[in-house]
Amino acid sequence: MAAPVTTIPLPAAASPNAPGTETPNYTPALASLTVLFFMMGFVTVMNDILIPYLKGLFTLSYTEVSLVNFCFFGAYLIMGIPAGSLVKKVGYKNGMLAGFLVAALGAFLFYPAAEGRTFPLFLGALFVLASGIVTLQVAGNPYVSILGPPESASARLTLTQAFNSLATAFGPYVGTKLILSQLPDPKHMTAAQAAALDVVPVQQLYLAVGAIMLLISAILFFIKLPHIAHEPAKEGDTSRAWHSRHLLLGLLGIFTYVGAEVAIGSHIVSYLNQSEVMNLSAEIAGYWVMAYWGGAAVGRFVGTVIMRNIKPNKLLFFNALGAIALILISINTSGELAMYSLLAVGLMNSIMFPVIFTLAVAGLGRHTEDASGLLSASIVGGAIIPLFFGIVADGAIGSGGVHSLRWAFVLPVLCYAYIAWYGLKGHQPAAA
Repeated sequence: MAAPVTTIPLPAAASPNAPGTETPNYTPALASLTVLFFMMGFVTVMNDILIPYLKGLFTLSYTEVSLVNFCFFGAYLIMGIPAGSLVKKVGYKNGMLAGFLVAALGAFLFYPAAEGRTFPLFLGALFVLASGIVTLQVAGNPYVSILGPPESASARLTLTQAFNSLATAFGPYVGTKLILSQLPDPKHMTAAQAAALDVVPVQQLYLAVGAIMLLISAILFFIKLPHIAHEPAKEGDTSRAWHSRHLLLGLLGIFTYVGAEVAIGSHIVSYLNQSEVMNLSAEIAGYWVMAYWGGAAVGRFVGTVIMRNIKPNKLLFFNALGAIALILISINTSGELAMYSLLAVGLMNSIMFPVIFTLAVAGLGRHTEDASGLLSASIVGGAIIPLFFGIVADGAIGSGGVHSLRWAFVLPVLCYAYIAWYGLKGHQPAAA
């Protein structure tokens, strides 16, 4: 039987710290959630290492290897709404426990997938792993956003998401050391070299991830977390989460943000490997992935402070414009300028997810869990946009090679243009 939880009623339109009430101490709960966000970030960023590795192991095209992101982020579309229903039924804490257990199972499935050297098995393991991460997202993000005053929700979620970004900065180093360091130059890899690639490091890495997931779930089981109870629906109230315009537009905001971020991060190694950019080996380029995700970590810590004086929606607008400018600089230059400007997009990405999320669920009260499930489903953008990115990069549009890869970055530019509009106008609450 799980440890008892403290129940704290939360009226739909009131702050949990309303005047005349004792201010609850949420610090222990928020501190424990940083571990959750760290693991979610670590598992997700490993895709950026798996993509060049599996591309070499199975001699895949850009389009084919994009199925890694398609299966991982496709789980958000399929499992997002069911996960929201689960969390609404069993509560935030039990939802997190379920997420860790499912994610652990998915991580353990990497062992037989690697042993059999079968790409479809890798994709299946990724889907199961992602299903656990979806549940963690659905439970963790809204829990943080409502665990305190509404006016500081964006800053609070940005701070906890910063630990997610720390993991995404740290993860590529671990993955590169264990996996990409053994990968020959992708441009000159032979079939014999691909067949001889060692899969043991992949097995060891994901066995360790699964074990850590189980350990965290065991610890979480005994931690006392506040239980947030929303005000029940009033008689005659037939409203639903999707009746809110700012939520619907926020769904597209999350879709485009995740799609753009993943499309860029997943192809940094290939981009820096191009002779017209930096001509780096897969191993060296893999280390530079850390800079992309590290920028997001730094930006989230800094953004938490900035949002004390600047409204989150205005910061979102500024960062989206910054991302557009940096991508355009990168694809129109070469060498170090092309590399550094693309990596700097990670800094612009930093506050986007937490700000879009909190703007989208603002004022939804009892619909928060349903909205979180919908927003998590929209993370499927990480499956759809990178797939089209891969199609363009393979030369279906453009002249092939590095030029088509550069053309593909136009897709993230379009995504950031929408995010800029959402920060400027689309976030404003209104009935759909």
